[in-house]
Amino acid sequence: MSYVVGVDVSTTGVKAIVIDEHGDVVGSALTEHPWSTPRPLWVEQDPHDWWNGTCRSVQLVLEQTGIPSQEIVGVGLTGQMHGLTLLDKASRVMRPAILWNDQRTQEQCDRIRSVFGKKELIALTGNDALAGFTLPKLLWVKDREPDVYERVAHVLLPKDYVRFRLTGAFATDLAGASGTLMLDVAKRDWAKPVLDRLGISHDWLPPTHEGPESTGQVTEEASERTGIPVGTPVFAGAGDQAAQAIGVGASHPGTVAITLGTSGVVFAPTDRPVVEPEGRLHAFCHAVPGRWTLMGVMLSAAGSLRWFRDEFVPSESFDLLTQEASHVPVGSNGLLFLPYLTGERMPHADPRARGAFVGLTVRHDRAALTRAVLEGVSFGLREGLELLSAAGVDQTTEVRVSGGGARSPLWRQIVADALGRELMLVNTVEGAAYGAALLAGVGAGVWSTVDEACSDTIRIKETVEPQKESTARYDDMFSLYKQLYPALRQTSHALSRYAESC
Repeated sequence: MSYVVGVDVSTTGVKAIVIDEHGDVVGSALTEHPWSTPRPLWVEQDPHDWWNGTCRSVQLVLEQTGIPSQEIVGVGLTGQMHGLTLLDKASRVMRPAILWNDQRTQEQCDRIRSVFGKKELIALTGNDALAGFTLPKLLWVKDREPDVYERVAHVLLPKDYVRFRLTGAFATDLAGASGTLMLDVAKRDWAKPVLDRLGISHDWLPPTHEGPESTGQVTEEASERTGIPVGTPVFAGAGDQAAQAIGVGASHPGTVAITLGTSGVVFAPTDRPVVEPEGRLHAFCHAVPGRWTLMGVMLSAAGSLRWFRDEFVPSESFDLLTQEASHVPVGSNGLLFLPYLTGERMPHADPRARGAFVGLTVRHDRAALTRAVLEGVSFGLREGLELLSAAGVDQTTEVRVSGGGARSPLWRQIVADALGRELMLVNTVEGAAYGAALLAGVGAGVWSTVDEACSDTIRIKETVEPQKESTARYDDMFSLYKQLYPALRQTSHALSRYAESC
């Protein structure tokens, strides 16, 4: 029997899974790690925690499964995108990594647009300058920490730091590289004009690879830490959203993947590069060779519900909260929630956007607030689907939903009703880690193509039909929801500046 290890370096922890040659998950382990918010808009993490978590999770899953180590044929990597990890010439971490949901770089985004113009920038990279992307973070370090910038030798994404610790090699995948704002997505190579005009050294960036390509082998030191045999190939894998899509079978055009994770994602594979002219959607390379994606990201999806639970009712379970919310009518008795708790990307690229409950009265209890959170996130996903359609990605035959929030039957139904679309759940539940394992399986020869891997392993297990009456009511609420950001924008920006001054 052949086995493949998938490793997901997420925002909250490192998950390691093992799958067999049939695609069955035989073991899974998770090691959590912290992040810090030292200032308003800042989110940072210690890269050493990623490596320690990887070692611990892989050790645990190999102990759990008891599989013969010599039967491991490959390792696939995935993880949070956009995070800036800086190493010096001695390959030492120079500062905490700046994460995808960090929003400190508006000044640098404005400068990038001033150098290129928004239209040219989107033509070069497929994307607008957004605060979450890697390039603005690198320029922020140049502006604010010149002593660090002068010693930079390697710029890596989070999972690629783990790759380096596993193999001693510097490499990245094209799906992950797309989210740096330094890749020519159409050409599937680093964007030389962007690097040259902003003074970024080409030598800092690692070679790029398609998702199933080998990027190195496990070293003796890494083998001692993880238990994976020396010489085991480590494959490129993908940024977490592309890997998540592979993990639910969204490898080809016609299937849209919706992820209800910490962030919320709408993800559409395409057979050619497609851009949204205003840059409100991300045009990235897919993890499938020769394919691309158009993707929208809202920064606080299931993260909004976690925030609500943790801050106001930390002793209660998510199941209890959603059970209570199921007794509240559609529309939460006239209450709306704007889920911009960490700024927003889609459809408003605005790091100073702020969340809000609007319509509060003495009638609204905890259950109504919970349901309003679920509905507000669902409306944000609907905005993403509308942008996909407007950009020309309108041949969708299936919408597949996954992520922690999708475990809630109520939330699945609310999403289906708010979108007015049938949702499909699949048999795989390990998300991005599973997609990374499939990509490694393709690279190791377990399957011949990514499409074959998906068709052999992923099945539809449940469908959720929209309820017409609820969809009609949500249409009315959605029209009100879309009025909130323009109405609150000026106030949100003023409050953001006030918080930054404190």
